[in-house]
Amino acid sequence: MISTPLPTVPHLITANCHPIEEIERHILGHQDEIEIWLRQQFVHYPAPFYASVDLRNAGFKLAPVDTNLFPAGFNNLNPASRPLCIQAFQVALERFCPEAKGILIIPENHTRNLHYLENIATIQEYISLAGYRSALGSLREDITEPTEIELPSGRSITLHPVERKDDRISIGDFTPCAIILNNDLSGGRPKLLEGIRQTVVPPLDLGWSNRFKSDHFQIYDEVAREFAELIEIDDWLINPLFTNCGSIDFMKREGEECLVRNTEQLLQRIQSKYDEYGITDRPYVVIKADQGTYGMGIMVVSDAEELRRLNRKQRSRMSSTKEGGDTSEVILQEGVPTRETWGEEALTCEPVVYMVDHYVVGGFYRMHPKKNAKDNLNSPGMTFEPLAFAEACNTPDKRLDEDACPNRFYAYGVIGRLALLAAAREIADAAAE
Repeated sequence: MISTPLPTVPHLITANCHPIEEIERHILGHQDEIEIWLRQQFVHYPAPFYASVDLRNAGFKLAPVDTNLFPAGFNNLNPASRPLCIQAFQVALERFCPEAKGILIIPENHTRNLHYLENIATIQEYISLAGYRSALGSLREDITEPTEIELPSGRSITLHPVERKDDRISIGDFTPCAIILNNDLSGGRPKLLEGIRQTVVPPLDLGWSNRFKSDHFQIYDEVAREFAELIEIDDWLINPLFTNCGSIDFMKREGEECLVRNTEQLLQRIQSKYDEYGITDRPYVVIKADQGTYGMGIMVVSDAEELRRLNRKQRSRMSSTKEGGDTSEVILQEGVPTRETWGEEALTCEPVVYMVDHYVVGGFYRMHPKKNAKDNLNSPGMTFEPLAFAEACNTPDKRLDEDACPNRFYAYGVIGRLALLAAAREIADAAAE
């Protein structure tokens, strides 16, 4: 086990080596105040068990566009981040369940997605190396006996059927002290897990059957305003504008006028900020399901009239969410174009930041060869590029010149933790109800 202090943000190389923008300059120049403020915030609002945050860096703006509290993709992190992950998982488990010895990990139900299962194998490896006995339990009804699955990496995992007796769950003769969910509960809250005595992290209340993106970004709006006041910037520079409207049925075209009207208003608000900052890009809005992940139920529009011209295929795509669910509510979010590209082919990419407890443990670039700077990159055909460590350094170099490219990830780590703080406040609000 690592004996050195766990860095808050690892020193990683990013693809963005453009001249440092004003927002990044402010973040790098206020590092001490930022770290003190974030430490105080996470004392008052304990961080979720783990999370990943999708970011967009437009140059003039750096903002989160999605926060996932059941992150899949630990296998896409650079192998060099392994020691950080192990230690962070140990810290998180000691906080959530100090007496834990055995951990049961419950994954998503889609066992055919081998890339996702590589993520599960990686999480299990980290938990085991953190000093815990671990096993994988499946909620699938067709998993009735231990099922071994070989993975492309050469590793294998074994899924076990989960049994419940009274108020505890187990697999065979293994009764875990705590349960780690890597299942976002898009299909609903499993009755098997309701009311059990064991610690469940993240809690069932944070699944997509309960949680709304619009609620999260409402709280993030508050966090961004407080942070912006701290480092003396316009909070719009780190905060995507958003709105939502009531119930909508894309197939029956119910709620369409509300959607069109709110899109028009949001485009006007974005244009007003563009005019203020002299930005000549055409604004656009991303419309996505207010619940759910995996890049489903997403569309991009630059003109609200496009919503009236959707064909049946487009309406059907917007109506469907993960695990056969239906989109009944959407969030309208300011589109933040990405200026980052990767490699000689200049593939459009966006950074994704991974956190365990309140520590940033690494990140990667999500790339797509067929998408542009405004598109949703979380779609079939995407690839990943792990972010490499720049050097053996736990804190960012405060030089603000163009040679300080590795420093860019510090800004990403800060914005990622702001989204994490919003999730922490979200959890605190839910617990208070």
